[in-house]
Amino acid sequence: MVEKTDASHWWPALFEPLRAAGQRVADWFAPRSEAATDKAGYEITIELPGVKPEDIELSMHDGALIVRGEKRAERRVEGRTYFFSEREYGAFQRSFRLPADADPNAVEASHADGVLTVAIARRADSIAQGKRIAVKRG
Repeated sequence: MVEKTDASHWWPALFEPLRAAGQRVADWFAPRSEAATDKAGYEITIELPGVKPEDIELSMHDGALIVRGEKRAERRVEGRTYFFSEREYGAFQRSFRLPADADPNAVEASHADGVLTVAIARRADSIAQGKRIAVKRG
């Protein structure tokens, strides 16, 4: 998606550094992911260690795959003093804009070993080879 800002107005430009910093912070806390494609479709894998499948919600909205969930803390503090903790807990959300040939009715998801894998098929009519179009004389 391309976002266009109007340079003739100073107000949006004033907040642009804050928007960019906010996006970097959101990216820092978002689960790590990767996306790949082949002739059959698209595959998105997301690292979700410690997140149970029942705490993950997948939805499609306006051509985007949205992944929401929560990693719940299960910490017992009785008689234990922590020197440090680098583990992250809480709600998360990632969204992925899908290409026009992605079929929103052919999505499958699986969760194994802390990794969520989402497969999205291409629409059947887009898998076929291209078609040559004749140019007529005018």
